[in-house]
Amino acid sequence: MRPLEECRARAARLKLMVFDVDGVLTDGSLYFTDAGTEIKAFNTRDGQGMRMLQNAGVTLAIITGRDAACVTWRMKNLGIEHVYQGIGHKLTTFHSLLAKVGVQAHEAGFMGDDVIDLQVMAACGFSAAPADCHELNRQHADYLAGHAGGRGAVREVCDFILAAQGKLDAVLARYLPSPLTDAK
Repeated sequence: MRPLEECRARAARLKLMVFDVDGVLTDGSLYFTDAGTEIKAFNTRDGQGMRMLQNAGVTLAIITGRDAACVTWRMKNLGIEHVYQGIGHKLTTFHSLLAKVGVQAHEAGFMGDDVIDLQVMAACGFSAAPADCHELNRQHADYLAGHAGGRGAVREVCDFILAAQGKLDAVLARYLPSPLTDAK
């Protein structure tokens, strides 16, 4: 992990934030129905954090090794258009994404939890990992969340990025009661 001030400086430059799914947006468990349909549980606060980050001007994307219809549905629900599933070599997809959205690697971040994510974590300007990540990810992450994957780690990272960019207070102010609603 890098010193906190360096992490903040790296997060302040972000124009693109990319997330893995299993172990980051979920707890990493895989559930299958008897018909073979894959089911995942997503944390609503993680989703809210992603929406706030997106509304603050950061483009969001997903690069994941598995391919599941429920991921397509969840990302559509969140308004995330850059969704790459079934990706065996994430670094190649990451570089293609950078070219597609017109962002430099130092302006992009990635959050991953396992060894398949390490190359992208090393190639981007800001990397993060959930508290329950693989030991190598822990060693190579710029920012290690205090929460586990699927349990608020993504929200924590979104809030960290928004704070580093000086936008968190303004974003949260939209949700606070106004003086008119307080005067009852």
